[in-house]
Amino acid sequence: MKKAVLLVFLVTATIISISFTRSFEGEEPVFIPASEQRSGDSAKGYEYLVYGDYIKSGVPYGYYMMLNGKDKANVLNRTGKNANVPPGFTVITAFNGVEVVSPNCLQCHGEMFDGKFYVGLGNTSLDFSELSKQDNFKNNAALKVMQTISPKQYEAAYPMIRAFNTVYPLMETEVRGVNTADRLAALLVAHRDPYTLKWTDTPILKIPDEVIPTDVPAWWLLKKKNAMFYNGFGRGDFAQFMMLSNILTVSDVSEAKEVSSKFGDVVAYIKSIQPPKYPYVVDEKLAASGEVLFNKNCSGCHGTYGDKSSYPNLLIPISIIQTDSALLKANHQNPQFIDWFNKSWFAQRKNPAQLVPSNGYVAPPLDGVWITAPYLHNGSVPTIEAVLNSKARPTYWQRDFDHPEYDYENIGWKFETLAQPKPKKTYNTTLHGYGNHGHNFGDHLTNEERKAVIEYLKTL
Repeated sequence: MKKAVLLVFLVTATIISISFTRSFEGEEPVFIPASEQRSGDSAKGYEYLVYGDYIKSGVPYGYYMMLNGKDKANVLNRTGKNANVPPGFTVITAFNGVEVVSPNCLQCHGEMFDGKFYVGLGNTSLDFSELSKQDNFKNNAALKVMQTISPKQYEAAYPMIRAFNTVYPLMETEVRGVNTADRLAALLVAHRDPYTLKWTDTPILKIPDEVIPTDVPAWWLLKKKNAMFYNGFGRGDFAQFMMLSNILTVSDVSEAKEVSSKFGDVVAYIKSIQPPKYPYVVDEKLAASGEVLFNKNCSGCHGTYGDKSSYPNLLIPISIIQTDSALLKANHQNPQFIDWFNKSWFAQRKNPAQLVPSNGYVAPPLDGVWITAPYLHNGSVPTIEAVLNSKARPTYWQRDFDHPEYDYENIGWKFETLAQPKPKKTYNTTLHGYGNHGHNFGDHLTNEERKAVIEYLKTL
C-alpha cells in the first residue's frame, strides 16, 4: 500500500512539474522498481578495478613500452609496472604467463579535468571519428613479426587482436567526444555463444549498420539508480552489466564466473564515489532562488537534494521528453541483442541481469552535474544553459580537444558555433542519433531564472 501511494505521489509531482510544456497524450512517467543487488567490499573493488585482470589479454608489455614509453603522471599512484601505464590500462599476467597491457574500465569511466584525474567521470575525449584512417592490428607489421619470432607473446595478445580486428572497422562515429559502448557490446555478443560465451568468427546475429552515439554517465550516479543505461533497460544485478567488458577477450563461462565473483566489490566501490564539488564561489542568494525554481520545475523528474534528498527513478516516455529517439528505437528494431542477453549466461543467476526495452529515457540524478558536460544522452548540448534554453542550442558546434576550456558560468564546454558542419570535426545535430531537440522544460523560464537555476546546480 505504501509503495502504491509513493508511486502516485511521484507521478503526480512529475505531472505538475512538466505540465506547463505539453500534455501527456495518454502516457505518463513510469516508476522503475529497485532490484536486489550484491553487497561488496569497496576497497577490494577499487583494487580490482585498477589492478585486476578482468580483461585477460592485451599488448605484450615490452611491445607496449617500446611504442608508447613510460607514463610519467601515474595519476592513480599505482605501484610496480602499473605505475608506467596510463590509468585506462592495466599490466596483467595473461593465461600463458606473459605480461600484457590490457584496457580497463577507466578507458571510458575516468577523465582528466583541469589537470586532475577523476575516477567515475565519463570520458568525453575519446576519438572514434576516424578509425578508418588509423592503423589496426590486422595490418600491423610489427605484430606479424612478433607472431613469427615470439609466438608465446602473440598467443597472449591474440584474443585482444581478434576482438579488435572484428569490432574496430565497425565503430566509427561522426565526431570526436561521443561513445560507442552500445555498438561495442552488440558487435561482441554477435560473435559469442550466449550460453558458453565461446567466440565464433562468423557472427550469429544480424548486425545493424548504424552506430548510435552516447555520452558516458558519471559513475557516482549509480548509487541512486534502480536501472542502468539511459533508457533504463538494464534491470537486475548491476555487477553483471558492469563486468560486460570481459566479453572483449573472455575464453569461456568459467572465466566469466571468476570475474563476476569480483564485481560485487567493484560495484560497491562505484557506489562509494562522491561527486566533485564545484571549485569556485557560488552566489548563495542566487542559488537559493534557483533552488525554489528547480524544486518547482525540475525535481519531479530529477529529484531533490540537500538534507531531504530523494530521487524518483522515473522513466520518461519519448512523447514527453522528445529527445533523440534513435538509441531507444534501436532496442526495438534489433531485438536479437535483447534476446541474446536475456537467455545468456549473464541472465542465468539467482538474481539475474535482464534487458527490458522501453519507449523512453530515465531522468538522471544531477549530483555533480556541473562537471559532466556535454549534456543529454548523446552529448549533443555543450552547456547547461543550452539545456535550459533550447533556442540557445547550436546546430553545428565543435570544441577544442587539444586545449579544452570549460565555461564555469554557463556550465559546460566552451565551443565554436559553425554555419556549416565540417565532416568528423563538428557535432552535427541534424544527423541520425545526434539530435539536440527535446527537453524543452526550461524554455518558459526567463534568462534571470535560468541563471538562478544554474547557480543552484553548481551546488549539487
